Amino acid sequence: MTAPRRATHPVAALVVIVLVPALLLFALWRWSAGQAADADPAPPDPPAAPPAPSDALVTPLLSFRRAPGVLSRQLNLAPFQGAVTDFAAQLNDTSCLAVSVDGIPVGGINATKSLIPASNQKILVAAVALAVLGADYRFTTRVVATAPTNGVIAGDLYVVGGGDPLLTSSTYPTENDLNPVTSPTSLDRLAEAVVDAGVRRIEGAVVGDASRYDDELYAPSWPDDVRGIEGGPYEALLVNDARVTGDDLRADEPAEAAARELTSLLEARGVEVADGAESGTAPDGLNELAAVRSRKLPLVVGEMLATSDNNTAEMLVKELGVPSGAGTRRAGLDVMEATLEDWGVPSDGLVLADGSGLSSENRVSCQALLEVLAQSAPDSPLGAGLAVAGVSGTLSEVFVGSDVEGRLRAKTGTLGNAPFNADPPAVKALSGYLPVDGGGTVEFSLLLNGSGPLIDQSVYRPIWDALATTLATYPAGPSAADLGPR
Repeated sequence: MTAPRRATHPVAALVVIVLVPALLLFALWRWSAGQAADADPAPPDPPAAPPAPSDALVTPLLSFRRAPGVLSRQLNLAPFQGAVTDFAAQLNDTSCLAVSVDGIPVGGINATKSLIPASNQKILVAAVALAVLGADYRFTTRVVATAPTNGVIAGDLYVVGGGDPLLTSSTYPTENDLNPVTSPTSLDRLAEAVVDAGVRRIEGAVVGDASRYDDELYAPSWPDDVRGIEGGPYEALLVNDARVTGDDLRADEPAEAAARELTSLLEARGVEVADGAESGTAPDGLNELAAVRSRKLPLVVGEMLATSDNNTAEMLVKELGVPSGAGTRRAGLDVMEATLEDWGVPSDGLVLADGSGLSSENRVSCQALLEVLAQSAPDSPLGAGLAVAGVSGTLSEVFVGSDVEGRLRAKTGTLGNAPFNADPPAVKALSGYLPVDGGGTVEFSLLLNGSGPLIDQSVYRPIWDALATTLATYPAGPSAADLGPR
């Protein structure tokens, strides 16, 4: 009886077909480069007439040089996988790492283990918001009232919040802000538009309307020591992060605080306000007197990512829920979960409790973050919004003088949960892109969960530095640019 033939694995056959010619080409490339370097300079040729024009390709149509990115990866992945494996061996069981090149997995450790992501949660918010709301999306803040008669409004004037997280007045107290707003929407322009509409006196009050969203000012799982400090309170009408002129502390009612700020700006422009400022809901049928629009969504998302703006993240989540009829945290998180599922992002162990990552109830895997990153690129709205190593945002003083300075783009994350000897653990996170000189991109996600000292620079920075050094080893051989058509 003849023994059954052993089937040839199609992937293995494909690897052989691609890799053998690639290695031969690499050897020929190295040999030709060496020959060129060692050869004696030849005497100059006498001038010759230029050759006749030719339509012939210098590089044959079916040459491997027609797919330089694929060829470069084939030549460089193996040594890079070794470097990633060596780095991953330093990490403990409460951390995860996932690395890919142009979306092709390279390696890591505990990649599918769900851990606390801290502010790396914002990567998910940014990606979903850009996909669902769109890159042209803007937030609009409106002023409505009865039509003025001889400059007088007989009643209240309402400022209706549209969910703009970056609405800012010229009186915004930025002295204590490490990362001030970078793409603000001017409340001053809104005040000027009201004056331009002919308003000179308001017989009632300036009323802040935040009814676009619910009245949840903080995610319920946030500990008390972050509320009003790291994030919140926030509503659909938020000005200066709920601060008011002359007070660095955040107001308990953001909509009323916003109305107070607009009142001050109107009075500074000669408008009389009879009854001060308060919060409420605008009745139907009023006239729109003025409006101000935010920058386009990529700039809003970029501000959130680069500076790790927690209020922006939470308001974006609520905005995601508005089309379904509920401007709530839960509705927005449901949209995020559904979108990630549609993208095929691993959902095992995924827990979304907020948008900012301040909640220690969030659970995300490095693999999930990596797959979201791999759907975009460093020059996409998502990638362009990330902090740049040694240059901007939360990475402005990190990786200075290293091989990745000015190239690596990433989202940082920190949670210093206490007590340090109990759950939930402290968190340091770093996920993003390293564009490759000559073409291509390395995507990476590193989540460190551990004891309280983890957030000390002397503990986590050596790990980050080792990661950067590892990522910078790619490619060890010829890049896509080296292998491109000639």
